[in-house]
Amino acid sequence: MTARLQIKRIYEPAAPDDGARILVDRIWPRGVTKSAAALTMWFKDIAPTPDLRKWFNHDPQRWTDFRLRYRRELRKHRKELEELRAQAAKRRVTLLFGARDTEHNQAVVLREALQPK
Repeated sequence: MTARLQIKRIYEPAAPDDGARILVDRIWPRGVTKSAAALTMWFKDIAPTPDLRKWFNHDPQRWTDFRLRYRRELRKHRKELEELRAQAAKRRVTLLFGARDTEHNQAVVLREALQPK
């Protein structure tokens, strides 16, 4: 499934090989139109809670703790995780995020959580 599950900044142009484009941010990204986003779906409820997002503030020093806390939050979203896994079993899925930091964001953690154990 790893090859079928990728992450990408929503500010990068949509590409045919993106497959299902799924936004995993709770807040709509600034300056992105719905047509440019070319979304298949928006899973805003699976994104980190506002409190966790504000606490993390994309601070790499909080990354390890953020990953643990977000994984804990994801336990409440088993149905959504299963839906994402089912999508990835059928075709490529691109998890879209708005953060500038491509290494420390919720899409990275979400992709990890979706990997087979």
